[in-house]
Parts: sequence; structure tokens; C-alpha cells
Amino acid sequence: MIVLVFLGRLRKYFLKIKMEDATISNEELLQELSDAIVSCKKDAVLAAVEKAKGVLEPSEIIEKGLAAGMNEVGTLFERGKLFLPHVMMAADAMTAGVESLKDLMPEGTESKMGVIVNGTVEGDVHDIGKSIVSTMLQSAGFEVHDIGRDVPIKNFVDKAKEVSANMIGLSALMTTTLPGQKDVIELLKEEGMRDNVKVMIGGAPATQAWAEKIGADCYAENASEAVAKAKELLL
Repeated sequence: MIVLVFLGRLRKYFLKIKMEDATISNEELLQELSDAIVSCKKDAVLAAVEKAKGVLEPSEIIEKGLAAGMNEVGTLFERGKLFLPHVMMAADAMTAGVESLKDLMPEGTESKMGVIVNGTVEGDVHDIGKSIVSTMLQSAGFEVHDIGRDVPIKNFVDKAKEVSANMIGLSALMTTTLPGQKDVIELLKEEGMRDNVKVMIGGAPATQAWAEKIGADCYAENASEAVAKAKELLL
């Protein structure tokens, strides 16, 4: 008798859980996806994606859930609330989440928002900020070719040709290397590529005024802004 009562209560408990899951709103699912990314835990992200499958479209899971979480990670990083290892873990978790959705996406629907070549200009060996920007851009859906630091001017243009880039990102962390950003733009003009390739600049000494002076398409102060500006220019 006691066993039957226990089993009855257990059945009611699981029915209640099932009903609660069934009534969860799309907004709550999206928030769970975003929160899972911010947690920087791959298991949490994969669990949230599984929960959202069949309820939300894959594109919605990625753009309004996972990508929203990565945007929050970028904001927290800029505020000093999260650090580089957290950003890399979150990006890895998002990649795993997106990978788990590929079977649900019709062939040819995987969006490639644009192709970006990103690097730190010649003479400058700073790398962390540029790497964060690359990670954030990639997580947002762009195809990113990070060509490293201390990159010769010609290499930016050659790589852009090779991958048919829509944009080049130029980082400079020292005042003495800022002219390298201008040199890349000038070389793009010489090669007849400037009209087809947008240029985004960044780095501590860079400013909006400098971007306007050298003819860059935009200036981004941080990684989150870089994603927003890239979307504005390429979508």
C-alpha cells in the first residue's frame, strides 16, 4: 500500500515537471540559452540547446539565444567581470551548441554573414584584444581569418584576396604603429580592392577621428562594438 502511494506521488511529480516544461515560453528558452553561454559551461549550453530543439528554429536558437549570450560575455569582459579564459570557454561552448544544431538545418541554410581578415599591424606585437575581437566576430556568425600580430601590410591584402574577404580588421596598440592602418587602406586602393573591402580599425590609440582621417569605414572601441559595427556594414 505504501509503495503504491509513493509511486502515485512520484507520477504526479513527474507530470507536474512535464507540464511546467511544456508551458515554458520561447522568451524563457532564449534566456536559458543566453545564460548558459554566460556560465561558460559547455554542458549547460548543450543541455539548453537540447531543450530548445523542436520548440525554436535553429536560426533563432543561434541568433537570439547563443549569440545574445556571447554579446553579454563581451560586455562583461569589457567591464572586467569576466576574463580571457572565460571568453574562450564561452566561445568554445557556443561552437559546440551550433554544431549540435547542424543536422536540423536544411543544407545551404547555414548563414555566413561575411568574411573578415583580422590582425595586428606590422611592428605591433599586442595580441589579446585582437584575439577577443576575432572570437566575438566568429561567435556572431562571421567567417574570421585571424592572421596574428606584427603582420606586414601586404599580408592583409593578400589574405583578403585569398579568402574573398568583405572586411579587414586592423588593430594597433601603439601610436607608432597607427600609420600601418592607413598603409593597408592605401594598398587596397592601389590594388583596386577598396570599394569591395570594408576596413574596421581599433586599438588603444585609435579614435573615430583617426578612422575618418585615414578613410576607414568604422572604428570600434571594444569587441562588442566591433561585432555591432561589422553587422551594420556587412548585413
